[in-house]
Amino acid sequence: MLHHAQTILKDTFGYNSFREGQDEILERILQKKDTVGIMPTGGGKSLCYQIPAMIFSGVTLVVSPLISLMKDQVDALNQEGVSATFINSSLSTGEVRERLKGAANGQYKLIYVAPERLESPSFSQLLHRLPISLIAIDEAHCISQWGHDFRPSYLSIQQMITRLENRPVIIALTATATPEVADDICEMLQIDEESVVTTGFGRSNLSFRVIKGQNRDTFLEAYIKRNESQSGIIYAATRKEVERIFTRLQKIGLPVGKYHAGMSEDERDLNQEQFLYDDVTIMVATSAFGMGINKSNVRYVVHYHLPKNIEAYYQEAGRAGRDGVDSECVLMYAPQDVRLPKFFIEESDMDPERKTYEYEKLQQMVGYCHTESCLQQYILKYFGEQADGCGRCSNCTDDRQSVDITREAQMVFSCIKRMKERFGKTVIAKVLTGSSDSKVKQFRFDQISTYGIMKDQTQKHVIELIDFLTAEEYLSPTNGSYPVLTLTKKAAEVILGKQDVLKKEQIQAEQLFVGGELFDRLRMLRKNLAEAEKVPPFVIFSDATLREMCAQLPASEEALLQVKGVGQRKLELYGSDFLNEIAASSQANDVS
Repeated sequence: MLHHAQTILKDTFGYNSFREGQDEILERILQKKDTVGIMPTGGGKSLCYQIPAMIFSGVTLVVSPLISLMKDQVDALNQEGVSATFINSSLSTGEVRERLKGAANGQYKLIYVAPERLESPSFSQLLHRLPISLIAIDEAHCISQWGHDFRPSYLSIQQMITRLENRPVIIALTATATPEVADDICEMLQIDEESVVTTGFGRSNLSFRVIKGQNRDTFLEAYIKRNESQSGIIYAATRKEVERIFTRLQKIGLPVGKYHAGMSEDERDLNQEQFLYDDVTIMVATSAFGMGINKSNVRYVVHYHLPKNIEAYYQEAGRAGRDGVDSECVLMYAPQDVRLPKFFIEESDMDPERKTYEYEKLQQMVGYCHTESCLQQYILKYFGEQADGCGRCSNCTDDRQSVDITREAQMVFSCIKRMKERFGKTVIAKVLTGSSDSKVKQFRFDQISTYGIMKDQTQKHVIELIDFLTAEEYLSPTNGSYPVLTLTKKAAEVILGKQDVLKKEQIQAEQLFVGGELFDRLRMLRKNLAEAEKVPPFVIFSDATLREMCAQLPASEEALLQVKGVGQRKLELYGSDFLNEIAASSQANDVS
């Protein structure tokens, strides 16, 4: 059976060998054993049910959470020559019946459905007519009430399974599950805990970076400009901030789209499609965007604000580099960002136990921003996995020089103390720089000894210094819309001269992968072919496949078949176009 699976892997999908864990999961599924697979994003979860679907005699039902993800995966499978379809709210009742009838007659091997569809008794009745041999549950963490993205509709999956006359094989897949969530998945689906296959949460192609104590807009603009040709996602906490960042980037001429729940469905769909088709390379969005995005060539994900917990962060950051190519995940941290997720927890109708649980998870997210150990190691430890340092994150590779800013810090702390620890950073900065602001004079802060002691610096610079001191926990912000800064024990040690304050040089924006002339030519060819076929470019070939073409320079169909991601079907569809482009590029280089 596994030999048959390997043949499909090569001939249909263009890969010579399975990734870690795929063969173990496939072997279990092909022996008709229920399985929970926990694999990182980009680890090849889809193949774990797509290949068995092509081997089993019946139909595979795939429960998938978002419409866009279904369409992308169905498009990709049809490109590979695999018969698949989807059923969701975009279809009429007649279309649904027609597709189910086609599945019953053997027209489709895979049917993708949304979990909400399973809540309909009439739809469940229609499923009884299908020869379902396998049920695949994608984003299976949604079934757990302790997961970061619990969806009540997922609870109907187990009810649907029990109503079927013959229980099919079950495979549940997720990239983000703590040990508690994995136990929940097993219990809900009645799968033995020994049937969990975990390949590890590490992503060797991702590098993580935390930026704190710096101006976020300045860093973000520099970063995007240096990587303008690359696709990236910028996550912001609110619709208002998405609009602000989008407008700012648009004004400086960057190819940017936006996505949030305040937009109309048509607007969201248009922006999402432009991003998928590489018409815009930057997407500014709330967390509403991304779960259903199968775009493989996202080279960076930037979080402008603090996510609510590690699971949410790792899932969103993990949308970078799904094709296995080196990519970057940047989190820009400011202490005031904690206020919004705290507010949502406080105002929610969760019971006290759940609120305490959510507060603890938020604190672990804050801890990630302050840790001096390996960032990926911190994330993996959260998921119950032990690992060595990654050697790639901003903590592992940090060789910046440290500058002693003890004197400036003492000035800030002394001023806050004289202001009775009752004001926020803006007023503090005005006092330190000697501002003639009415509020400063109203409270007679122009009479205290620290007034104007940093008048040789701009208010902006002093505010950035205060942000740094807050991020390093010398200062503690209170809760509320206008946080007041108070001194911590660490600050007291500095005031007494018992501890120095060191600040590293600012992190500079770096350029990611530079493709070269041939890569750019192949990418343009891919885009033209995609437009002609009305599919996203990554459905034709991934960036990883294009890069391998650049490295190997195949000159024949046999050589092109050896490139990862080129199967027989795609060779027939696109082989001559890409071989001709590679040959033309080589000739141009020879002439020059």
